[in-house]
Amino acid sequence: MAGGFGTRLRPLTINVPKPMVPMVNRPMLHHIMELLKRHDFKELIGVLYYQPEAIKNHFKDGRELGLSLQYVKTESDLGTAGAVRHAASHLKETFLVISGDILTDFDLTAAVEFHRRKKALATMVLTHVENPLAYGVVITDKEGRISRFLEKPSWGEVFSDAVNTGIYILEPEVFDLIPQGREFDFSKNLYPLMLEKKLPLFGYVAEGYWKDVGNLLEYRLAHRDVLRGEMELDIPGERRGRMGKEVWIGEGSEVHKQAELKETVVIGKNCRIGKSVKLTNCVIGDHCVIGEGATLTECIVWDGVKIGEEADLKEDVIAGGTEIGPKAYVAVGVVVGDHAVIGPGATVKADVKIWPKKTVEEGATLSTSLVWGDTWSKNLFDAYGVTGLSNIEVTPEFAAKLGAAYGSSLEKGSYVLCSRDSHKVSRMIDRAIMSGILSTGVNVYDLRVTPIPVARYAASSTGAAGGIHIRKSPYNADLMDIKFFDVQGMDLAIQKERNIEGYFQREDYRRVHYSQAGEISFPYRGIDYYKEQFLSTVDKEAIKKAGFKVVVDYSYGSSSTIFPSILGVLGCEIVSLNAYMDETKLTKSKEEFEHDLKQLSNIVATLGAHLGVMLDAGAQKVFVSDEKGRVLDGDKAVALMCLLMLRAKPGATISVPISASRVVEEIAKEYHGQVVRCGTTYRSMMETAASKKASLVAEAKGGTIFGEFQPVFDAMYSSVKLMEFLAREQKPLSELEKLIPSFNIVREHVSCSFQKKGAIMRRLVEDVKADRLELLDGVKIWHDGSWVLVIPDTDKSLFHVNAEGKTVAEGKALTQKYVKMIEKWIKA
Repeated sequence: MAGGFGTRLRPLTINVPKPMVPMVNRPMLHHIMELLKRHDFKELIGVLYYQPEAIKNHFKDGRELGLSLQYVKTESDLGTAGAVRHAASHLKETFLVISGDILTDFDLTAAVEFHRRKKALATMVLTHVENPLAYGVVITDKEGRISRFLEKPSWGEVFSDAVNTGIYILEPEVFDLIPQGREFDFSKNLYPLMLEKKLPLFGYVAEGYWKDVGNLLEYRLAHRDVLRGEMELDIPGERRGRMGKEVWIGEGSEVHKQAELKETVVIGKNCRIGKSVKLTNCVIGDHCVIGEGATLTECIVWDGVKIGEEADLKEDVIAGGTEIGPKAYVAVGVVVGDHAVIGPGATVKADVKIWPKKTVEEGATLSTSLVWGDTWSKNLFDAYGVTGLSNIEVTPEFAAKLGAAYGSSLEKGSYVLCSRDSHKVSRMIDRAIMSGILSTGVNVYDLRVTPIPVARYAASSTGAAGGIHIRKSPYNADLMDIKFFDVQGMDLAIQKERNIEGYFQREDYRRVHYSQAGEISFPYRGIDYYKEQFLSTVDKEAIKKAGFKVVVDYSYGSSSTIFPSILGVLGCEIVSLNAYMDETKLTKSKEEFEHDLKQLSNIVATLGAHLGVMLDAGAQKVFVSDEKGRVLDGDKAVALMCLLMLRAKPGATISVPISASRVVEEIAKEYHGQVVRCGTTYRSMMETAASKKASLVAEAKGGTIFGEFQPVFDAMYSSVKLMEFLAREQKPLSELEKLIPSFNIVREHVSCSFQKKGAIMRRLVEDVKADRLELLDGVKIWHDGSWVLVIPDTDKSLFHVNAEGKTVAEGKALTQKYVKMIEKWIKA
């Protein structure tokens, strides 16, 4: 498979197809061919798409490698399986599919023997990795048959650390399952179809080295592994000592006797290495010249590079034909495209990328890339969107690039909606993000200060392609959250987040002609549409008739500009707390949150109100006090909302996360309802609501979704629906609470590094004896009616361990049992 664009390896792959990128002075595809040859694969077919001539001209018919090599070129991107289907006429017996851009020494002979022994239709070659998030996670039974396959999962879906390596052994009969001439992928389409049809799909766990050289960091790390002797490759030149210790020097190269070559150094053909040059753990390509006194540490230098006297390079990749002037300084992590020029005495700061044929003038200091900007150093998205330190990590420069990345992922000419909270830093970042979006030819609807659910509704009602909301973090005053949502106002799907992150990391933004830059407009009717739809989906007359007296804490958020007018229409007597916007009070500590809840409940009891509700600053979550001033804890609030929905609508379907109490099923049974369990991520809950699978989705951190209005969390709507339920019941909230059966949930957590999470999940699936397992999100283990849910945190180095027992003591015992089990596995 040699048709990929190699976008994550840019700028190295702008003029070179990814399989031709050199790995220790030979194309990556060369090493794959040598591996195949060692395992007696002699007839090869190269499936080409991007820059096919570069591959054909280099390898020709494969005769020089002792192979028979043919080529098949696709005219469009058909996906992995679709591309192989294009070569079906050449494949009449058992065949192997392998990517041309991986580095491995797997025993392919053993893999084929396994495939034949199992009489498989398809065998996926697997390996264990520390961080499975970027790969397809696979679960097999004791016979090796694949029982579950999940492409690029979230942490809650990492049920194993065994991943798909992109190496497959297949029988020609698989072509009956692959449509011809349209996009079809092995992991997204073929293998799920085989599982559905219960066809013989197996997984072979291979031992040895494997690395997907998918991005610039992995490219450098792969070289480091080879230089350390972790894998043997076919390297041209004279080997002077054992790999991992000594030096390789190519034919015709001259190395000055006073040059220092430390640890492992590979030098290609016809190079000139000058006096006092210091090379440490470096790979130097063919026809390179390195001037006197230059120092290179852990660098990868391609063919034809000239490096001037006393230049200093550290952990860099320099593509072919580049010239680096005397006394230039190139800091750690720089990647330079082919035929670039870095002038004498110039300084290139860390992690900068320089696109091909760019020039850094003499003495200049380059601190940002010569394309669009510098590189973000961590994953962009977490559970709350994009989060970082205000004006330190989340700066206007960063925000503009993020906006450009987001805009690049959308169609030119489309619209996105931008909104924010009232903080001045949010306004600053909002404007910077809009600038980035506009630069890609995407237009902006600017809602300015708006509650999050209103912004989400406006995104869906205006026909926007999505939206962004910028806020101060409700949990940490130093942080900012940038929340993205899709055309329905829901949180973005993980694949969409990774798509945006890919544009950002590659710095490959779309730049339109200035005449095509986007425009900003202001949809003034957006809030009115929200109110109209809101009021059309609640029983206004029942609420008016009940004559509620309600205490509402607005938490200094923007809901104070909208919610009072809605409550006025409903005829409620409202006692308002913190009903004005204050940018200094948008974040609450745990102590402040608990203090405000206590204050709310005291006021409710003192004034004889029917109900008290506290909205968070973004108006997504609501926290409730009954008429006696008792605050409902999260699990009880979930059970209560489910109870009220089912009493109002017997037979309804409701949804709760897999972590919620089994008491929800007891309530549903009494009222002839159905329960749909969903994942614990907000996106999973929103998808359940959007699919109309449930009338209500409720979770234990104050979030409730009523899909009849919109498939997102909305504290204002949830508060009014609660009033509607109470109006119909004509009973106080405290009386309805008594109808909830008792339950006992215990929640703990245990620290665990990200590197070990996949292995722990695999041990849970493979080793734990239980009545049954559920693998919806995390691993849920049932024991005699009680359960434990072990789920890895998305952003933190820990596992959450939740348990529900027949008693509190049993719940505590279960959590402690699994906490200790995980701690033992971590130390193993």
